[in-house]
Amino acid sequence: MLHMQNISKVFRTELIETHALRDFNLHVKEGEFVAVTGPSGSGKTTFLNIAGLLETFNSGTYQLDGQDVSRLSDDDRSRIRNQKIGFIFQSFNLIPDLDLFDNVDVPLRYRGFNAAERKKRITESLELVGLASRMKHIPAQLSGGQQQRVAIARALAGTPRFLLADEPTGNLDSLMARQVVDLLEDINRRGTTIVMVTHDPELARRAHRNVHVMDGQVTDLQPFAAKPLIRPEAVAAGV
Repeated sequence: MLHMQNISKVFRTELIETHALRDFNLHVKEGEFVAVTGPSGSGKTTFLNIAGLLETFNSGTYQLDGQDVSRLSDDDRSRIRNQKIGFIFQSFNLIPDLDLFDNVDVPLRYRGFNAAERKKRITESLELVGLASRMKHIPAQLSGGQQQRVAIARALAGTPRFLLADEPTGNLDSLMARQVVDLLEDINRRGTTIVMVTHDPELARRAHRNVHVMDGQVTDLQPFAAKPLIRPEAVAAGV
């Protein structure tokens, strides 16, 4: 699903050169739930931005879902990002004046789906996160955990193959954080590959494996231990 080989990223100013990633190597298999850990400034966010095609890199190769995305144009990167990648952020990034339905609808409009398809996707994604009954509420009427679930629904509405979560529980108390990770585990069992950056060791242990990043390099890799996926026919049968 994701294969990075010898990725380097350098930020330069007139006075200083900062190596955010150095010969960064990581392989994430389809269906994995990977937690990326490491201290502040270790390169986790830079990795996530490159993985999500939000930033370019200086050297190395990156294959996403079997396609080399190393040297794509901005338009091609945007197209792949919109079609295959979902994002969940620590700060939710919901539009305060829009209700939940319209918040989830925003990225679907950019994808060009018609009104009927958008409504179907929005309803299904809000049902999955347990908020279909509140789709006409605005974000301020929800708790922090509920707002994060809306952000997850927004990411899922586009049916991404790959979900990137940047400290998705960072603004939540411990109970709400566990509920959000419960939801991410369920989404992963349904077949979505997830990479989650987190500082919380308890939440990191919930992933299939942990990847530790230090000084722009992967310093520790745990072996992959696959968990069974929930197949669509099993979901339909209520298994």
